[in-house]
Amino acid sequence: MYLCSFMGSDKGMVYVTRKLHFNAAHKLYNPNWSKEKNTEIFGKCANEYWHGHNFDLFITVKGIPNPETGYVIDLKVLKDLVEEKVIRKLDHRNLNLDVDFMQGKMASIENLAKAIWEELYPYINAGELYCVKLYETPRQWVSYYGK
Repeated sequence: MYLCSFMGSDKGMVYVTRKLHFNAAHKLYNPNWSKEKNTEIFGKCANEYWHGHNFDLFITVKGIPNPETGYVIDLKVLKDLVEEKVIRKLDHRNLNLDVDFMQGKMASIENLAKAIWEELYPYINAGELYCVKLYETPRQWVSYYGK
């Protein structure tokens, strides 16, 4: 249910996923539009007083397990990396106002997943970043597989 769907066949590849969690507020609002148009397009998500979500974040790395450790990536190292580069910046923050890597972007979950990828990609040294899956609600999520 929560895992990234796998595309193609990478013979011998192993896909490992770490789940993390954060809470954040945002609003969807295009400053070039009237309040009425924003409400028409974004509905309650354009609330001028913001709204929040309990996000679940799944980071999937693919690779061949190291013969000495059996790991594609040490999941504790991955957890620490994601917490440092992403979660600390997002948790209990306003995505529109407080998060450096979201400045100038519409705070949709699509853009947030892409921005998380861009924050993490340069730092994944074991395996290869495969998927960022972000759940805004149990019924609403996005998967991003990079460029």
